[in-house]
Amino acid sequence: MFLSVFEMFKVGIGPSSSHTMGPMVAAARFLDRLRASPFSAAGVRASLHGSLAFTGVGHATDRAVILGLAGFAPETYDADAAEAALAEIRATGRVTPDGLGPLRFDPERDLRFDYGDPLPGHANGLILMATDAQGDVIAQETYYSVGGGFVMTEAELASGANTDDGPPVPNPFHSAAEMLRMCAETGKSVADLKRANELSRIDRATLDAGLARIWTVMNECIDRGLAGQGALPGGLNVKRRAHRIHQSLLAERGRNLTAPHTINDWIGTYAMAVNEENAAGGQVVTAPTNGAAGVIPATIRYYLDHVPDARADKVGDFLLTAAAIGGLVKHNASISGAECGCQAEVGSASAMAAAGLCAVLGGSPEQVENAAEIALEHHLGMTCDPARGLVQVPCIERNGLGAIKAVSAASLSLRGDGTHLVPLDACIETMRQTGEDMSHKYKETSLGGLAVNIPNC
Repeated sequence: MFLSVFEMFKVGIGPSSSHTMGPMVAAARFLDRLRASPFSAAGVRASLHGSLAFTGVGHATDRAVILGLAGFAPETYDADAAEAALAEIRATGRVTPDGLGPLRFDPERDLRFDYGDPLPGHANGLILMATDAQGDVIAQETYYSVGGGFVMTEAELASGANTDDGPPVPNPFHSAAEMLRMCAETGKSVADLKRANELSRIDRATLDAGLARIWTVMNECIDRGLAGQGALPGGLNVKRRAHRIHQSLLAERGRNLTAPHTINDWIGTYAMAVNEENAAGGQVVTAPTNGAAGVIPATIRYYLDHVPDARADKVGDFLLTAAAIGGLVKHNASISGAECGCQAEVGSASAMAAAGLCAVLGGSPEQVENAAEIALEHHLGMTCDPARGLVQVPCIERNGLGAIKAVSAASLSLRGDGTHLVPLDACIETMRQTGEDMSHKYKETSLGGLAVNIPNC
């Protein structure tokens, strides 16, 4: 299955791609189904299941479903308009999506959190229903938010349906081994393979403009996070730290007072800035998820601002390489914390970032694959246990360490010749198996780990 760079990197809103963006997208799909239906709906209902129920309030899943049913979408989200819409919906007990007219929807009555067993298809499940004038259900669909803002219906998930209906791509690879073989046979880099696949669907100007926009949104998110101050919403009273640390780093610059390891503080602060913005519900890019959105931007910013002879025109190669690795992880394992724990989110992001950095620093395809493997290997087993269901503790700092690991992995791989014992494919499969074996308490339910051991949480 072809997975575009623009599917892996999507502009959206915080705090979660699977718990915020995905449910909003599912609601939009359900509205499209109703618009095409011969039946006239009078109302809508929703029920959240599994991780969407357990951590839904902390991840703003309820808000996302309400706004999705009102016609909002992640890529065009307007915060002021959303707040006004929420107030009106709560006051009137109805939503008014375009093309459907007013539909009864009282969030207190028609949005239910089901804390029983998850739905069978995936840990992130929601059921959307349409009702007639008497309140009887006339249409119903089950959706699964499978990570990174990707959404599948129950039927699509059960069939393993390939929703890619475009023409064949010139370099189809489903494993790292296939990718490396194609690189060896053609003399192309990983980025070259990925670029050719993208150009089989869109023109070069569209691709270049899209890649530039992704980095612009990422970079602006870093800058907003570095400027932001105060406490994050949600009740934990977590203070933003990126601004203060950044100011301290700027003050130390040029004074010959800092140790070499201070570069880690720069990298970590860039990542934390993004994830503080995400926690505040700001605009971010899934990379590959919102919970891991800081790793790749921080690594790119490190490259551009701190590496001698860095070139801005290489950012596209970084993103294409990272997307190729992310596609392998998603296709062969998961990028969902609710499915495989944080190893699937920050671990995947770190692997993607390591590969991208290695590529723009001149690494061979074999070194790129090695960099991704090192980064992912050393996130294996990482749980997803957010305190109070918020994407704050341990998520914000975890992105900083994920970026630092990515830089270290790229550097280690560049010191070698690309040969290594553990193939990336084996590491991805290990991550999948580890996620399967992991208790549901540690897969974005906030029922174990730090979520239950921090006082007052």
